[in-house]
Amino acid sequence: MKINREQVEHVARLARLALSEDELASLTDDMDAILGYVEKLNELDTDHIIPTAHAVPVENAFREDCAGSSIGTDKALQNAPEASDNCFVVPKVIE
Repeated sequence: MKINREQVEHVARLARLALSEDELASLTDDMDAILGYVEKLNELDTDHIIPTAHAVPVENAFREDCAGSSIGTDKALQNAPEASDNCFVVPKVIE
């Protein structure tokens, strides 16, 4: 796929980039080369390749879910600017 100057200008405008004439010329060449490399990937035979999301196996590293002791309501509320009925009082943010 060949990319032209107008397409680079369009992408630059969408990205709100102000590019000089030299930058436009350079980016046009660079983007054209990048797309050329991507086109080469289409030549590869990937019929027998299993699609993967990661190059290496990924495992979740979760900690054990164990119940523990809590600090208690009085201690939790001791530094609260305002409390009522064992709850934090916060300013209303939704009308």
